[in-house]
Amino acid sequence: MALMDILHYPDPRLRTRAMPVARVDDRIRQLAADMLETMYHAPGIGLAATQVNVHERVIVVDVSPEHNDPRCYINPEVIAREGEEEMEEGCLSVPGVFDTVRRAEKIRLRALDLQGQPVELDADGLFAVCIQHEIDHLDGKLFVDYLSGLKRDRIRKKLTKAAL
Repeated sequence: MALMDILHYPDPRLRTRAMPVARVDDRIRQLAADMLETMYHAPGIGLAATQVNVHERVIVVDVSPEHNDPRCYINPEVIAREGEEEMEEGCLSVPGVFDTVRRAEKIRLRALDLQGQPVELDADGLFAVCIQHEIDHLDGKLFVDYLSGLKRDRIRKKLTKAAL
């Protein structure tokens, strides 16, 4: 396994729409393992391949308190949404920034697992928020896009200055 570099906002590569994975093979399984290692090291609870400059539809999440329930979803898509909730979010690609975002309270997810088998599951609470957040990354969208233009501009300036 290997640690990967996480792209930081406003890097334009974070706006790239990820392509579907055509075949789940050892390369994809290694990518998922490296992403999990990177996510745990950061530390975070979710990571999308886009964030490590791999533009394929792969996400990893672990919202367990003990960080011992790693999950990987390939070609994930939300096929149903229910309710609405607001939760404070942060992002490994937007370090040090947290703000409230409104998302679906419950979702139904369809994806492939690491063996290439289809899975469907229901998620709610933090798990649902994390999945939605990571799928947004695959679509080139960041949580700051849910904030006002003024807040987004301040965040962009702050992170650009910090990177110099």
